Amino acid sequence: MADLRAMVTWVDVREGRPEIGMPVAVAITGRYPAEDDDGDRASGEAFWLVRTMYYTDWFRTEDGVTHHDCFVDSDEVIRFPYDPESDDSVTHWAELPTLPGTKTHFLGGDDVAPALRHAWEVPAGA
Repeated sequence: MADLRAMVTWVDVREGRPEIGMPVAVAITGRYPAEDDDGDRASGEAFWLVRTMYYTDWFRTEDGVTHHDCFVDSDEVIRFPYDPESDDSVTHWAELPTLPGTKTHFLGGDDVAPALRHAWEVPAGA
């Protein structure tokens, strides 16, 4: 089998940001649910989870509000770099790993089948 291990290096958001537009893995911390029915912000359990997002220096929502220095996910949910007063925020980010058995994040067309065979070690034509 091809070596499919990946190394992840986490960067503290207090020490740096990814390149603008770069898709990354982010570690998000917060409390769920953020508020209970009584408005108690201390309710719920704390969490820390990994999601994919991209970083941008500005993002305009459908209602016209512009946000700066933020991470955006595929559902256009915006999260900001770590803020202890926030309901949820990004603590760390990391470059996404490359495709299994490759040194790239994307393959298209005729390059896909050979890369998959290499990663799965399936003989050509099988």
